[in-house]
Amino acid sequence: MNDCIFCKIVNGEIPSNKVYEDDKILSFKDLNPEAPVHVLIIPKKHISSLNEVDDEAAETIAHIFKIVPKLVKELGIDEGGYRIVSNCGEDGGQSVPHVHFHLLGGRSLNWPPG
Repeated sequence: MNDCIFCKIVNGEIPSNKVYEDDKILSFKDLNPEAPVHVLIIPKKHISSLNEVDDEAAETIAHIFKIVPKLVKELGIDEGGYRIVSNCGEDGGQSVPHVHFHLLGGRSLNWPPG
């Protein structure tokens, strides 16, 4: 997608503060953190919404969750706990039409958020 901000980050057109990268996914610090640790994890291949997850996309999403234990350890939030959030659709709070997961930690996280 030519106008997708996350695709532009993946392609290096927009800089990011990378935390992790491999051939399938990219993780970087959120510009407006909601917690001391707040990173985004995105598939490199554009997937607009969780509603568009097919078999190939499911493998990438599974890969994201395989990497999470490594990320949380490197970020120092493996012991205290963390939250992973993905918003879907306008009413669900999805602001960028590219599947992404918020990884938050470093403080006590209340529920419901807000």
